Amino acid sequence: MQLQEVLYSQGFGTRRVCAGLIQQGYVQVYGAADGLAHTCLDASAEFAPDGLRFRVQGVDWPYCDKAYIVLHKPAGTECSQKPSTYPSIYTLLPSPLRMRPQKAAVQGVQAVGRLDQDTTGMLLLTDDGKFIHRMSSPRHHVPKVYEVTVKHPVDQSQMARLLSGVVLDDDPKPVRAAACEAVGPLHLRLTLTEGKYHQVKRMLAAVGNRVEGLHRSQIGGLAMPPDLAAGQWRWLSAQDLASVSEA
Repeated sequence: MQLQEVLYSQGFGTRRVCAGLIQQGYVQVYGAADGLAHTCLDASAEFAPDGLRFRVQGVDWPYCDKAYIVLHKPAGTECSQKPSTYPSIYTLLPSPLRMRPQKAAVQGVQAVGRLDQDTTGMLLLTDDGKFIHRMSSPRHHVPKVYEVTVKHPVDQSQMARLLSGVVLDDDPKPVRAAACEAVGPLHLRLTLTEGKYHQVKRMLAAVGNRVEGLHRSQIGGLAMPPDLAAGQWRWLSAQDLASVSEA
């Protein structure tokens, strides 16, 4: 693949922009033999993309046919490209991730599901439409773990109702938690395998309690990296992706 095509596929702009970055000396490619970054001024130079690492304007990037990342969503952000009130989570990502070309009308990585503006925690983003569908489909029952701070102490009857199922106002079919653990008097760990609008908040309201704080700590078998601070992101490894898909 030509180097300008590599950069274009990774979201660094149009082919002309990518060629300009290369010709101006802003792009270095890591050599397979010595592991060192070498400046390449030839936009049409051919490289095998798999395993390719390169540096653009001082920032290292791996070649990824599809991008898979995890973001620690902070409070006060919206999971929307066009937010209504709060800043978009997409402003936390570097431009190449937001500009990766796609066949669809949208560009860049997209959130796999959404979290409310005041909810924090684990959010996956990718430009792999099949992965988004697989992770979001209720048929696949991907478990998601939430750390819930509640207003009133949780009792056994509330936990029993959450596990057996509660009826929300817009759906006659009961929704239930896959697991429910009282971590502390005002701290509940709730596992869900479906994602309805404001589901955790509405489920707790249905049993006579109220959510004061909500944080998603795990998706599938992958927990939030403990060293990933709010607002930070990182690439998902092949092992991470396998863990995420664990039901």
